[in-house]
Amino acid sequence: MSKPMTKTQLVAAIADAMGSDKKTASAALDAVAAVVAREVAAGGAVTLPGLGKMACRERPERQVRNPATGESVTKAADKQVRFAIAKALKDSVNA
Repeated sequence: MSKPMTKTQLVAAIADAMGSDKKTASAALDAVAAVVAREVAAGGAVTLPGLGKMACRERPERQVRNPATGESVTKAADKQVRFAIAKALKDSVNA
């Protein structure tokens, strides 16, 4: 298994695909990340065509167990970010 792509490598690949410079590609990537983070934090969902859908899901208060002590503890309600893979991406990976 290969190492994950770093942000620098991703910016270079985006710049190459767009036919622009790395500064523009970096600004575009940062803008997309900021928009997605803001929308998901507000409770919305974002669909990235060909990649998948990112959404925020509320988890209720629940009982969890501390594995070190075996003690049951109440964990407060929180939010979880979920990412559902698009069928197009799944099909292209499995092709």
